Amino acid sequence: MPRTIDALIIGAGQAGLAMSHCLSRRAVDHVVLERGRIGERWLSERWPGLRLLTPNWMMRLPGPAPSLDAPRDFLEARAFPDVLSGYSDRIGAPVETGCDVLAVRQTGGRFRVETSTGDWIARSVIVATGACDKPSVPSWAGRLPDTVHQLAPSGYRGVSSLPEGNVLIVGASATGVQLAAEIRVSGREVTLAAGRHVRTPRRYRGRDLFEWLDACGFLDEGQPAGADPARLRVQPSLQLIGDQAGGNIDLDQLAASGVRIVGRALQADRGAVQFSADLSRERAAAERRRQTLLTRIDAFADAMGIDAPAEPDAWTVPADLPAGPDRIDLAANGISTVIWATGFRRCYPWLKVPVLDRHGEIATFGGHTAVPGLFVLGLPYMRRRSSAFIDGVGRDAEDLAPAVSTHLTHRHLRAA
Repeated sequence: MPRTIDALIIGAGQAGLAMSHCLSRRAVDHVVLERGRIGERWLSERWPGLRLLTPNWMMRLPGPAPSLDAPRDFLEARAFPDVLSGYSDRIGAPVETGCDVLAVRQTGGRFRVETSTGDWIARSVIVATGACDKPSVPSWAGRLPDTVHQLAPSGYRGVSSLPEGNVLIVGASATGVQLAAEIRVSGREVTLAAGRHVRTPRRYRGRDLFEWLDACGFLDEGQPAGADPARLRVQPSLQLIGDQAGGNIDLDQLAASGVRIVGRALQADRGAVQFSADLSRERAAAERRRQTLLTRIDAFADAMGIDAPAEPDAWTVPADLPAGPDRIDLAANGISTVIWATGFRRCYPWLKVPVLDRHGEIATFGGHTAVPGLFVLGLPYMRRRSSAFIDGVGRDAEDLAPAVSTHLTHRHLRAA
């Protein structure tokens, strides 16, 4: 017989654990289902050299949040699951690991959740599987020759794991620029295809960028009125690296190290990849985004009377980069590997409830869906700019938990 529960949380990463704590505070009977181990994606889908892009002080999960000795340092990504496990222990999260969710269906006003370890009947379900689900690889990648090794960053395990030869990286947000820098240092020739990106300094006016963005309220801003949810989901990440010394990383530094910068990758044909001629335009747009951020920070610092010396050099507009080729024959350039640093999409083949939009994404209104009792947490820009960040998802959980509790109370009253 299926087990019964008030609420089921799917996913035991930072989102699911934060929601678990918030529901426990409201005495909501719940269980957290995790397909692998706590923080599984951090364990199995991150490369060895990766550090978090946000400083340690931003691990502000609800309740007894992690306390790290160096709040301004950047934790190694492979160490973050231990932080999550410790948090889970402190909040007493009822986590069932090694439990694959096979299907979620509506049944009589409730949800039947079929899993690899047995079925559940729940009055509410919170999908907390996160933003980084499936690599978003263009369909034309299948036209590349079989001799070309293709992978997403989640499958990258260091330069030594790649076949001999040069590397093409598609995508110049945070992941793409970090991989380009790491692989170039190894001595390999690297080509980086750059589309939309956000050029940002790691530090500005004596402080880490995130200290400013957090203080001035930028990260807490909600969705702009009338914004296209699909476009918000694919906002490029900031060009940052978790550098203890505050070092920057951008296209100019990569080009100076010998990385070849080309425009956005468009399609593949007969062993060659074609690129757009819009690199200059994308760089100009990235510079405008950078100056918008700096202007926001300057206005906040001036209004608050903060003693932080101005940094005029940060406003220097970079010179144009040489126009890269619009077509590269991979074999002729010795390119044996293509890394798709093109972001992620979400995939819910197990979600048999009518809440998906035409893109296969959960249609959500601040975490609520059109189906009463079904909620979602951890998606990009779900309630605020920081909704997919570690501490942003914690604040979203605190906002959403009362709605889960209210739904359960109303269901109980109607049943009575």
